[in-house]
Amino acid sequence: MRDCGDVDILLLAPYCGGSHQAWAEGYMAHSSHTVTLMALPARFWKWRMQGAALTLADRVAELTRQPDMILATDMLNLPAFLGLTRDRLSEVPVAIYFHENQLTYPCPPGQSRDLTYAMINWLSTVAADRIYFNSMYHLHDWYSELPRLLKHFPDFTHLDRIDGVRSRSSVLPVGCDLQRIDRAAPRKSLAAPVIIWNQRWEYDKDPETFFRVLYMLADEGLDFRVIIAGICDRHSAPEFEAARAALADRVIHFGRAESGCYVELLRQADIVVSTAIHEFFGVSIVEAIYAGCFPVLPHRLVYPEMIPDAYHDTCLYEDFDTLLAQLRWAVTHRSEARSVARRLNAPVARFDWRAIAAQYDRAFTDLVRG
Repeated sequence: MRDCGDVDILLLAPYCGGSHQAWAEGYMAHSSHTVTLMALPARFWKWRMQGAALTLADRVAELTRQPDMILATDMLNLPAFLGLTRDRLSEVPVAIYFHENQLTYPCPPGQSRDLTYAMINWLSTVAADRIYFNSMYHLHDWYSELPRLLKHFPDFTHLDRIDGVRSRSSVLPVGCDLQRIDRAAPRKSLAAPVIIWNQRWEYDKDPETFFRVLYMLADEGLDFRVIIAGICDRHSAPEFEAARAALADRVIHFGRAESGCYVELLRQADIVVSTAIHEFFGVSIVEAIYAGCFPVLPHRLVYPEMIPDAYHDTCLYEDFDTLLAQLRWAVTHRSEARSVARRLNAPVARFDWRAIAAQYDRAFTDLVRG
């Protein structure tokens, strides 16, 4: 490490797209350290976990200087990479950052889990000097399930290694670009309350439950509008198309929204809802709350960690009936819901890169200094 305190970080992102790319580029932009991104496109995730180690090792051989540390994401087979670069990086400290993991990430309907990729994650934690998770929920979720994974195997299960690896683990939340929301035009209010969906159009976000609750509110005759935004990586999304037809003129936006348009949509929305069955962090929910949306979220996953305890009863639901009741309340008590949303702005502002990057910088300085 150079005398000025600047750490030269080589950031390895084998699956660099979407939120992973935003995280990497966000840290690069806000860090006081020197961060060099070595990335591969976000496609063929299984192949990335199998083959990216060799591809990135070849690129390391072309570097003109040795970094002070390696920061890899969970999509890298870290032991393979370190073995392939031992001639260049054998003395360089290594950290791994878990956006997600392949042990507790829910499988698509009808599919079973291939434990090969969970084992890559496990061996990578063993090989790393430090392990970072994007939330405390994620850290606990991984280590709670890990013994079950290792007990699948006939002998030499290494269960005794878990505590030592866990002792090297801690939380570094995802940084969010909340400044772009600050720069946006003031909030625009429509005549009726606006509910936003701003998550991926995938099974792990359970859109069917979201649309079911909207249909029930519509059947009750409540006046509301809907923004259905987010990314769809599927060839078709029939549940979304059905909702577009059923909700008809209640829908004021449908489909992907580029950055500027997305922030404008957040500024129009009053309520953000999650029906997710999986969420390790939840960037889109943080963004919506910061923009002024009242959150209606499950009382599980990362959300109890995100929302202050004093607001759990107001914002977190236990089951479908309480989801319906809380959303009905937010639609029919717009002023009170907005007041709660304003009070939640400061708690989620802690995830802005302006605060989070400094946490990363301190952690990585400590790692390099030993």
